[in-house]
Amino acid sequence: MTPKLLRGRVLSFKSRPQARDDHASYVYEEDGAVLVENGRISAAGRYAEVRLNSPIGVELIDHRPLLLMAGFIDPHIHFPQMQVTASYAANLLEWLNTYTFVEEQRFADAAHSARFAKLFFDELLRQGTTTAAAYCSVHKGSADAFFAEATRRNLLMVGGKVMMDRNAPLALTDTAQSSYDDTKSVIADWHGKGRNHVAITPRFAITSSPAQLEAAGTLAREHPDLLIQTHLSENNAEIAYTMELYPEARDYTDVYARHGLLTRKMLLGHAIHLSDREMDAIAEAGSVAVHCPTSNLFLGSGLFDLKRLKEHGVRTAIATDIGGGSSYSLLRTLDEAYKIQQLRGHRLPPIENFWQATRGNAEALGLVDRIGTLDPGTDADIIALDASATPAMAIRMETVETLEEELFVLQTLGDDRSVRQVYVAGEAV
Repeated sequence: MTPKLLRGRVLSFKSRPQARDDHASYVYEEDGAVLVENGRISAAGRYAEVRLNSPIGVELIDHRPLLLMAGFIDPHIHFPQMQVTASYAANLLEWLNTYTFVEEQRFADAAHSARFAKLFFDELLRQGTTTAAAYCSVHKGSADAFFAEATRRNLLMVGGKVMMDRNAPLALTDTAQSSYDDTKSVIADWHGKGRNHVAITPRFAITSSPAQLEAAGTLAREHPDLLIQTHLSENNAEIAYTMELYPEARDYTDVYARHGLLTRKMLLGHAIHLSDREMDAIAEAGSVAVHCPTSNLFLGSGLFDLKRLKEHGVRTAIATDIGGGSSYSLLRTLDEAYKIQQLRGHRLPPIENFWQATRGNAEALGLVDRIGTLDPGTDADIIALDASATPAMAIRMETVETLEEELFVLQTLGDDRSVRQVYVAGEAV
């Protein structure tokens, strides 16, 4: 593989920005470069310095005036829901029963799963998303298709076979034992193969019996390095039904804690309607509250309370939640997150938003040593962003003078057209 020197304006984060002017939290080079060798980043910084220390025969690729960043990371998305996106329903539970559970049954067919694995990754890459944590369907074959396609493309992906043994169509349920056995098989077949990471995936408390959550907890104890992904407190009707099913639990969060699932490896999708006790429990465990703004608005679920979660010390992430979400684009997702915080009376700076979509989400997945930055030694998953990609953006950019202003234009007006190039492990895709 020929070494590549990518030239452009370079932005990479070192820590979570604590304020709009927290310049120490990131590195920005107006004339910068990233040196890529054997799928990894060898150096990043000022172009003149990186060029001077580049190997003989390096291929120079000039992306100026584009902005070079780590690829976006989507930590909560549903692989089988591409054809569910933009389905009309009044709320979460109606949407699940009317559309989602019907669609996901089609993933029992291997050819269908394989076709949509290709379409799914095509769409993610078009949007500049180079890593995602995805829910597959209840069928082991859907996870096999997901990981086979990820391996073929050399993508770093997280995925899991959904565990779901009740309150769903019979054709879409497993059992506590079969979900354990199938997940063990997916782990054996795919975890650590290529760049794949398997996640333990009980869908949510409503569709898992206590026995199945216990099986998930057993998997977590047997494989403590694996991520766990589920849903929590997305809407009020869901919470009420969960408490009917688990009357012994203090609250929804306690359901997962009682089964050994509330750990630092747990990704809690939505986490909107939480008590102080729940926030403290999540913070103490080190679990992650994953904000899904377009989904929360589309389904009318509620407004994520980022300020209060931060005050309680809860780790956070941001995700599209396709197909409840309405866009595959992390840029569009950042825009809706900003608006939700405006409604909450909390100002969310664009510099913090872009940290969240890159390094912040990598930290949430426990993969910041591999992805989410342009640090030397990390995988060369890189995107080139154009803040003048459309006529409206170009007109607005005529008056932009700061990096903060440019990032805000990208998140407010940008979409897939702003993603001019994507590199996966150093290869342009």
